[in-house]
Amino acid sequence: MTPRSMLSPDGELYILGSDVTVQLNTAELRLVFQLPFGSHTRTFLQEVARACPGFDPETRDPEFLWLSRHRCAEPDAESLKPREWNSDPGTGSGFAPIGGGGSNVDSSRPNGRGLLMDQSSGARCPDKPENTLTRQNKSKSEITDMVRSSTITVSDKAHILSMQKFGLRDTIVKSHLLQKEENYTYIQDFRFFVGTYNVNGQSPKECLRPWLSHSTQAPDVYCVGFQELDLSKEAFFFHDTPKEEEWFKAVSESLHPDAKYAKVKLIRLVGIMLLLYVKQEHAAYISEVEAETVGTGIMGRMGNKGGVAIRFQLHNTSICVVNSHLAAHTEEYERRNQDYRDICSRMQFSQVDPSLPPLTISKHDVILWLGDLNYRIEELDVEKVKKLVEEKAFQTLYAHDQLKIQVAAKTIFEGFTEGEITFQPTYKYDTGSDDWDTSEKCRAPAWCDRILWKGKNITQLSYQSHMALKTSDHKPVSSVFDIGVRVVDEELYRKTLEEIVRSLDKMENANIPSVTLSKREFCFENVKYMQLQTESFTIHNGQVPCQFEFINKPDEESYCKQWLTAKPSKGFLLPDSHVEIELELFVNKVTATKLNSGKDRIEDILVLHLARGKDYFLSVSGNYLPSCFGSPIHTLCYMREPILDLPLKTVTELTLMPVQTADDRSQLEKPMEIPKELWMMVDYLYRNAVQQVISTLPTFHQNVFNYLMAFLQELLKNSAKNHLDENILASIFGSLLLRNPAPHQKLDMAEKKKAQEFIHQFLCSPL
Repeated sequence: MTPRSMLSPDGELYILGSDVTVQLNTAELRLVFQLPFGSHTRTFLQEVARACPGFDPETRDPEFLWLSRHRCAEPDAESLKPREWNSDPGTGSGFAPIGGGGSNVDSSRPNGRGLLMDQSSGARCPDKPENTLTRQNKSKSEITDMVRSSTITVSDKAHILSMQKFGLRDTIVKSHLLQKEENYTYIQDFRFFVGTYNVNGQSPKECLRPWLSHSTQAPDVYCVGFQELDLSKEAFFFHDTPKEEEWFKAVSESLHPDAKYAKVKLIRLVGIMLLLYVKQEHAAYISEVEAETVGTGIMGRMGNKGGVAIRFQLHNTSICVVNSHLAAHTEEYERRNQDYRDICSRMQFSQVDPSLPPLTISKHDVILWLGDLNYRIEELDVEKVKKLVEEKAFQTLYAHDQLKIQVAAKTIFEGFTEGEITFQPTYKYDTGSDDWDTSEKCRAPAWCDRILWKGKNITQLSYQSHMALKTSDHKPVSSVFDIGVRVVDEELYRKTLEEIVRSLDKMENANIPSVTLSKREFCFENVKYMQLQTESFTIHNGQVPCQFEFINKPDEESYCKQWLTAKPSKGFLLPDSHVEIELELFVNKVTATKLNSGKDRIEDILVLHLARGKDYFLSVSGNYLPSCFGSPIHTLCYMREPILDLPLKTVTELTLMPVQTADDRSQLEKPMEIPKELWMMVDYLYRNAVQQVISTLPTFHQNVFNYLMAFLQELLKNSAKNHLDENILASIFGSLLLRNPAPHQKLDMAEKKKAQEFIHQFLCSPL
């Protein structure tokens, strides 16, 4: 594996403005992984570096055959050629292997500033002698976002606990950490550069350093916004535009020379683009980066007007940067107000935890709003405006500024602040000069390009335009801020977390449910087939409400065996309340066979679980009286004695005996033709069941029935002479002697057949 962002000998990651790219080479395929920048990737690469201190050339490379299913179509040979981060395309392999030593890493690190760009860019900036460095060509695909959405850094300890893998306790810990944030964090100022530039569809023709690097101190964070990046129809209807790459490279070349920067995110909507950079040393503390766009142009949705935004977390402070281009023309201030409201309502950022609602712009600690807001000077003609500008009467002119008037009316930007304007209007100039618009329209000068902010601990150090840049009919505007960011003190954080955990432990211990059981051992004696036995016990609850439930033991599908049931098996108890639990033991045809054979016994352990509490174990024992019920037929045929009189070993052997063995009579005692239990039952019914039915008749009815049956039997004795038989007599007398209980209803065919069979039984048996 060879990462584009390389590791130093101590495992520290050098940020060079890209996600970490890992290339995996095997004998049959080559895979390239893009790992999003963040603490997880950093930890992963550090572990890899520790595990691979060096490479042994004699060790055979692993085949990684399991990766073959991920094989893609064969790319061309040129695209497979590995390139070093700081090398021109086509210069060959230059990846520094992980763990390969510090010299390779150091030699690959640029000594200049930030991102390395192509010197052929039209907006080339001169290098200072001490910072001279040959810039290499970088395509946009190679200089990708450093920080991807939902990346979590170790500094954002409180937020980590909101991940779904943590439970209720950790959610409570997170809530307490947020409440006590001031106890373990301190305010540290970070220098922010915020710039906005409407470039009127032009390509960069001049160095941007007078705008981006005018201050002596290098900013910690750059927020650079553009409007009207590309005015062509192609840019409006298609997503891509070459202007994006041109201005991105121009900005990257012009960042402050005294620092190295990493690109965090680039977001563009047609001609509205926003770039975010941070100093290399701060990149590890950037997390939760999200970017969204809102179009408010044609039909209120198209991207010729609207806004783009990037939100992120710097240490423990959430920041949202918005770049907007609102509706044009002096009289359209109401439309601009609506554009602003639409951006605020429709701009939503997804959160790390998908169960949480999206974040809006207002839900951030710091909001920086920049762009071509297009608010104009009203109630003054063009000449009057130019005269006031010439006199530098900016406060008089500012009184007629539409943005000032609308903010004062609280229709827009409520709670936002804008610094004092001490520079002349930034719109509209003749391109390539500092002359006011001389076109036919002769637009009145206006402060269209503005920067506002909202939040605590924000100090504006400068707010100015930059007249030196003449590429567009607008002048770029910049503002430098010192923004107080909450930074975690690791020692104080640890102490605060320990205090919270101790407090929760104490509270949980005081609120652990506890119950007492009236009985824990249960014995069921002489259990018989299909005869229910019941034992009961009482659960007495203490001072804490609790939920109880009988739970499954490991690798078991139910909390108890099939012949046992607990009623109720779960429930809820209020403080000082109780509930009676009944244990019902019932052996049926499903469970009898195993109990007869000895494969199962009346033995079980029940686990009574209390939510947030401990488990209680209940012992169930007893003895089962084997019976013919549930025993195989072939087994009963070998039992000449009652099953209860046989030794358990014999019963077990006969019950488990396969049918094939039972058919082989050479090795066993000759079995009965049918089980004795079945023969005895049928014989008893044959001899007694019918007579018992007759005995229930009234005496007179019984005498008549017996007399007639005796007469019919006498007829059968002379059947040779009278040609009568049982079937004829049963058919004649069945429907005569047996009738339907309901009056005036004849027997149906099924009932007639039953009546014939009943009479037939008496005709064939002596009375």
